[in-house]
Amino acid sequence: MVKRKSAKTQNVSNFRVLIEEDEDGVFVASVPSLQGCYTEGDTFEEAIENIKDVIKLRLEARREIGQLVDDSGTEFVGIKNLRISYGFSPHY
Repeated sequence: MVKRKSAKTQNVSNFRVLIEEDEDGVFVASVPSLQGCYTEGDTFEEAIENIKDVIKLRLEARREIGQLVDDSGTEFVGIKNLRISYGFSPHY
C-alpha cells in the first residue's frame, strides 16, 4: 500500500496593485489596501516580483497579529488623471 502525502493547503489572497513609471523611468508598485506597502523596480517585471515579496512580508506580519486583508471584496472602479491649478492669484 502506497501512502500519499497530504497536500498542504495554501492561503490565497487577492490584491490590487498600482504600478506607475516615474520621471526617471523607475516602476513604482503599491498596494492601496495595505498601507505603506510599496516598492520599485528598474523594469515592470522587477516591480511585480518586488511587490509580491513585500505583500508576503506584510501578510506574515498581519497574520501574526490576526489581521488578514484581502481585496477580493472590493471592485476596481477606475483611475482618472486630474489637472489641478494651485497657483495663487495676484488679485485679493
